[in-house]
Amino acid sequence: MFDDDLASKSLGIELLEAADGRATARMRVTPEMVNGHKIAHGGYLFLLADTAFACACNSHGPVTVAAGAEISFVTSARLGDELVATAEERTRYGRNGIYDVTVRRGDEVVAEFRGRSRTIAR
Repeated sequence: MFDDDLASKSLGIELLEAADGRATARMRVTPEMVNGHKIAHGGYLFLLADTAFACACNSHGPVTVAAGAEISFVTSARLGDELVATAEERTRYGRNGIYDVTVRRGDEVVAEFRGRSRTIAR
């Protein structure tokens, strides 16, 4: 799935790992990602977390999409920051799943994301 994800790849997002309901993705904040406050636009943080979430929930095989998600911004990211998003499956039930994603800059938490998945093909 990630091989065909042009949106993520065009932003320089790299998939570091994806297996067994887990995934890790990395992105560096570029000048195009910084808003008028000179901090990373929240949409880019959401996209990084969503990419890790998508790779984790699709690691089981069947086509799985987001049914919903929310994000809490803990601190700002800045130009040049290398961000790493780690997604972990919390539970799967029927065709649904819940995944938590932590976005970090080094050891510092930048954002927490929770995604709900839905398998659409078996």
